[in-house]
Amino acid sequence: MNSIVSYKERGAGGNNKYRGNCSPRLIEDLIRHFEVSEISDYMCGSNTTRDAANAVGIHSNTYDLHSGFDMLNHDIPERSEFTFWHPPYGSIIVYSDSMYSAAEVQQKYGYDPKESDLSRIPDWESFVRAMNYCCLKQFNALEKGGRLAVLVGDIKKKGKLYSMAFELVKPGTLENHIIKVQHNCMSDNRQYSGKLIPIVHENLLIFRKDQPLYYQVLATHTIQMDIRDMENAPWRDIVADAMEDFQGPAPLEDIYSKIGEYRRASTRAYWKEKVRQTLQYHQTLFCNVERGVWSHIKYAKCA
Repeated sequence: MNSIVSYKERGAGGNNKYRGNCSPRLIEDLIRHFEVSEISDYMCGSNTTRDAANAVGIHSNTYDLHSGFDMLNHDIPERSEFTFWHPPYGSIIVYSDSMYSAAEVQQKYGYDPKESDLSRIPDWESFVRAMNYCCLKQFNALEKGGRLAVLVGDIKKKGKLYSMAFELVKPGTLENHIIKVQHNCMSDNRQYSGKLIPIVHENLLIFRKDQPLYYQVLATHTIQMDIRDMENAPWRDIVADAMEDFQGPAPLEDIYSKIGEYRRASTRAYWKEKVRQTLQYHQTLFCNVERGVWSHIKYAKCA
């Protein structure tokens, strides 16, 4: 295997009509490369992992919501040597009552799969929490030296990128990051307008469990920051952001009010002088509309 893999021909295994499933050739290559003797998959979908394992001649443990296993609420049965996980990509493709009948699952196994279906979680933050819970749960069930291979993609909605790879919790040792080129996607025939860059790859992250009981975890946290409190932000950028926020001419007193209550101003004795100096010096950004009134050049004609 290389750090970029591409399978133009899907290969045999699984059900290519089961939306979102991956090429069995990827799983076969993982089995061969890591010399896996047994593989587990706890969201197996159309059972591509089982078919890949059969093709290579090893044992597999495969489960899914539609066949009686609820990742969020059931204990993982095995201590795995190698686990492959291809979670839903947010709510892009809904599985329960779309790929299979939720009523049939409830009748057979006694639970409603829609309640634990990650693809039915409507908001991104809740989805990420559930995704990371499942990731750690599977990593915990690895034996020492075991590996968890997670195939995830990026999602674009309304001009914003939601990256599963960046927000996925990363336990243990991140051993490999492999780019998988996508082929034969439903979006291939769509025409995109504007500056949208189509997503044509997935990310395969492989985590190794080197130690029992304890291991490091890399997790992404979103924090809100204000440029007016940042020690490394130049005055040009602080004033420019303030002036863009006004979206038009503003008196100096209003500019002082927007900047003065924050750390960069409160720790400098002559900060008002620094604001005026910044407005006067950067003539390509700011202009003096009238006495004591300034504007960002995007929002006013300068004299």
